[in-house]
Amino acid sequence: MIGYLLATLIGLSLGLLGGGGSILTVPILVYVMHMDAKLSIALSLAIVGATSLLGVYGHYKKGNVDLKIAAIFGPVAMLGTFLGARLSQYFSGQTQLIMFAFIMLAASFFMLRGRKDSEGEKDKKLNYFLIAFEGIIVGIITGLVGVGGGFLIVPALVLLTGIPMKKAVGTSLLIISLKSFSGFLGYLGMVTIPWSFLAYFILFSGAGIFLGTWLVQFVSQKQLKRAFGIFLIFMGIFILYKNKDTFTTSAQQLNPDQKITVESFA
Repeated sequence: MIGYLLATLIGLSLGLLGGGGSILTVPILVYVMHMDAKLSIALSLAIVGATSLLGVYGHYKKGNVDLKIAAIFGPVAMLGTFLGARLSQYFSGQTQLIMFAFIMLAASFFMLRGRKDSEGEKDKKLNYFLIAFEGIIVGIITGLVGVGGGFLIVPALVLLTGIPMKKAVGTSLLIISLKSFSGFLGYLGMVTIPWSFLAYFILFSGAGIFLGTWLVQFVSQKQLKRAFGIFLIFMGIFILYKNKDTFTTSAQQLNPDQKITVESFA
């Protein structure tokens, strides 16, 4: 029940910040629900995909979703996410968590630094190559570690397409939803999905995003992002600490001769 209640925080984050939901989902599933890392990443893609799609509705009603940009960015991001999900079979769950932790620390940097609410450049000529490249890279990261990548997508949309910040946030949620579902499909067959648990978790996170969308008018975005950024630093360090044995094992595998020499002298 604690896990389901924490699910509302995922939706709350997406509603208040337009991102950050996947950053919370994986730690909740791994360290609160005690699920396998690879399964947690797969489930996080479905949870964030469904929750983001609910958030898109409110932004679309306000005219803050650019369907043309989403149609360009979305398919390449979906392809990248599917590839990332397939590549994940070559990494252990612990290695994926370590990559996830470093992404958390990078996200905290963007949160603490803040972003200018630029209105973009009207009639900016679209650079399709850069848009496709950004979509592929962010998609692969999403597929590998289950991070939606809103902190990367939003500034990329503003810089590469010239759309206003509010429209970039709404469009980002649609792109996150599309590529998250694509990544989830990539994990099917590699993990066994607990469908009933997934449905209940999405229900609670969906309630959270509606609550967050309503609360956003009463909360200081600047202070909220700062607090969330600091939280991400501590959570990223915690995940690295919990998986410190992976570093030790990797170091021993990289230098096996040294281990043999020490034992022989002993």
